[in-house]
Amino acid sequence: MRIDLRETAEYLLENDDYVFLCHTSPDGDTVGSAVALAYGLRSKGKRIIIRCGDEFAKDYDFMFADYEEPDFEPKRVVTIDVADNKLLGEKYDALYGGRVDLCIDHHASNILYAQRVCLEADSASTAEMIFILLGLMNIEITPIIASCLFTGVTTDTGCFRYSNTTQRTYDIAAKLVGLGADSYNIIQVFFETKTKTYAALERLALDTMRFYFSDRCALICVTRDMFEKTGSDDSETVKLANIPRQIEGVLVGVVMRELEDGSFKASVRTHGDIDASAICKRLGGGGHAGAAACVIKAEKQQAINMLLKEVEAEIDTHNIY
Repeated sequence: MRIDLRETAEYLLENDDYVFLCHTSPDGDTVGSAVALAYGLRSKGKRIIIRCGDEFAKDYDFMFADYEEPDFEPKRVVTIDVADNKLLGEKYDALYGGRVDLCIDHHASNILYAQRVCLEADSASTAEMIFILLGLMNIEITPIIASCLFTGVTTDTGCFRYSNTTQRTYDIAAKLVGLGADSYNIIQVFFETKTKTYAALERLALDTMRFYFSDRCALICVTRDMFEKTGSDDSETVKLANIPRQIEGVLVGVVMRELEDGSFKASVRTHGDIDASAICKRLGGGGHAGAAACVIKAEKQQAINMLLKEVEAEIDTHNIY
């Protein structure tokens, strides 16, 4: 059942004892939106726990500085920024995937798996939706809530560089800064700072870059061996995702990352009319027109070939060579 933000507000206020679920490979939007909504509902006396199939990166530690989880058995399951229950990871999909009460999301590729789905596909981030939702519930946006939401807004728009950025995005971001969001430090951490381990990983990753289809596609492949050599980990590959697309003339940028089970996660970023979501959907994934992802259960070269086949099909659709 599709519901709007007002109906979502009513549902959240009428019920209690929630588990909020984030998607695996958590980004600033899923984490920031979940934590912001949890802080807000806690001010209304609600009990919430937050769970994710993967560990949160240290960059998000500031969000939990004042957050203490109560001990209770969840009665309501809410997913936030999760387009498909498979993105909960095996553990939480098994526990909750078949009984999600509410999904709050902005992905057009959402498969409508929850009993209630609040979906705004034209929203640049789920954090924008949460900002409006908090207002509908008459919840004060404190500086920490503002910082959580500002993180979601900026990370899902590439610090306002992506084509999904709208006037509403800028308006909400400005309001969040006015409400105390630590905008300077958030931008420094997520867009201006590299750890030494990431810098080492980036150097190895760039050495793997290859070009295809008259240089319209650039692809990087990160293996488990690279993590071991650099001391980096999966959480740091997020910053790699946009590098291939930044090359002049490239319309499709791909970063493939080897997972612990030997499969590969592909993060696809595109320019213009090339639809990243269409590419990934044919491989069981999804996302947005300009940014999407999928997991390919195959060895390295086969996974690359499978991804490139779908990239070529999408490029051919637009006769771009």
